[in-house]
Amino acid sequence: MSESASPLGETAAPSDAPTETIDVRTMGPPKPLVETLERLESLDDDTALIQYNDRAPQHLYPKLDDRGYAYETVEESDRTVTVIWADDA
Repeated sequence: MSESASPLGETAAPSDAPTETIDVRTMGPPKPLVETLERLESLDDDTALIQYNDRAPQHLYPKLDDRGYAYETVEESDRTVTVIWADDA
């Protein structure tokens, strides 16, 4: 998947959702967690956030669960992509 291709189709996220991206691959802890949560707070509920990381964001998952977000992570050869969206269920 290219950087410009949307990974929404590879996840259960709404395929027609508008998206924002955040690339945290060069950030050291805890910045990826903090930056991602801050970005989510500023987004509309219908917007999915696509996070590019160098690993699965294990410490982020419980925070997303606590805030009622749905998410799915796709491992690729050179990066990890996590799609985060408001869980309306």
